[in-house]
Amino acid sequence: MSTSSQTGHSQVAIRRLTVEDAEAAAELSRQLGYPCSVDDLRKRIDERLQSDNSVVLGAVLNGELVGWIDAAIEQHLQSSPCAVIGGLVVREGARGFGIGKRLCLEIEEWAREKKIPVLRVRSQIKREDAHRFYLREGYCKVKTSVVFEKPLL
Repeated sequence: MSTSSQTGHSQVAIRRLTVEDAEAAAELSRQLGYPCSVDDLRKRIDERLQSDNSVVLGAVLNGELVGWIDAAIEQHLQSSPCAVIGGLVVREGARGFGIGKRLCLEIEEWAREKKIPVLRVRSQIKREDAHRFYLREGYCKVKTSVVFEKPLL
């Protein structure tokens, strides 16, 4: 999976993330509000590279990683499988050029190839810009939930 298109006067290439992208991806994670170490991200990228049920793609602009998207197939007993976008971030300064849209379109194609009928994304209530983006891209708000966690370690 490697495609490119014109964004303004520059080329944007979409490709699978590699462990060599961990440092740039960690910086983008911080912009998304999820700080993590480069070593942790390197491990997570490697795990996704080994899995047929998940994918992580990067957007490269002028040789620099400016965005990434992470998705996985989620399966539960009570419902049909779906693909879930776990994270999407485009670097500040590179937003508004269609990079997020391109990343989503690539994930949609990945899910279709896997015969997954639905693509889902969860977004924090405070991320109003993200909500507008997803609505504009054809996603429908289907419910509001409360998330509970219990620390185990």
